[in-house]
Amino acid sequence: MLNIVIIGTGNAATVLGKKLCAAGHQIIQVYGRNKENAQKLAGLLKSVPVSEWTEILTTADIYLLAVADDVIEEVSNHLQVKNKILVHTAGSVSKNVLSKASERFGVLYPLQSLRKEMEPLTAVPLFIDASDEQTLKLIYELAMSISKQVTVADDMERMKLHVAAVFSNNFSNYMYMLAEQYCKKENLHFKHLLPLINETATKLQYNPPSLSQTGPASRGDKKTIQRHEELLNDYPTMKEVYQFLTAKISELNKEKDTGN
Repeated sequence: MLNIVIIGTGNAATVLGKKLCAAGHQIIQVYGRNKENAQKLAGLLKSVPVSEWTEILTTADIYLLAVADDVIEEVSNHLQVKNKILVHTAGSVSKNVLSKASERFGVLYPLQSLRKEMEPLTAVPLFIDASDEQTLKLIYELAMSISKQVTVADDMERMKLHVAAVFSNNFSNYMYMLAEQYCKKENLHFKHLLPLINETATKLQYNPPSLSQTGPASRGDKKTIQRHEELLNDYPTMKEVYQFLTAKISELNKEKDTGN
């Protein structure tokens, strides 16, 4: 088992920290700029909280940098952990931003929307990369101890996966939010849509999205589309999104019909 220092106290730090503890690894320190947050997570992980860079031990096997993507390079510049493995958890950031802090560095990217309150800890696919083969081997062993879905992916592959994840998760959730707002204003219950949402997601386990598209745009039902647009006259944002996506789905169906 490995001795690990976690840098960060947010969702990724919390979920990965709990998984690492459950796998038998020792979290020897939790660093957080906010003392209270560091103390809270350290208590959860039976670790030691620190809030000064000078307090971070240099004896750990791995330093897990679980902070916001846009501050990874800045935060890593505070670290000097030569010959120790330093990894970040971002999909859209190159592993090479860590090269000034350590000669051995890499990535442990969870392709999942992580929340502190996740219980029980669900399976999380991990994508890894490293500065060299020896470091990659150790990161792989670490990753396999907390997930059975571990894949090696370089910077470009992870970036492309991150783009796909934004469409699959962030954009789809925005649609749920629009639907929820619409339901509230129209005195409808959003919960009535949950079986449909769950069934749509479940179908993807055995049917590709290209074969699962349904709805008025997919079947060219212009009368229903017109009625929907009329209902959305008081919801300009929803109407704009509706018209854009309807047009794109219609274009896709025309391409299928012409064999392009």
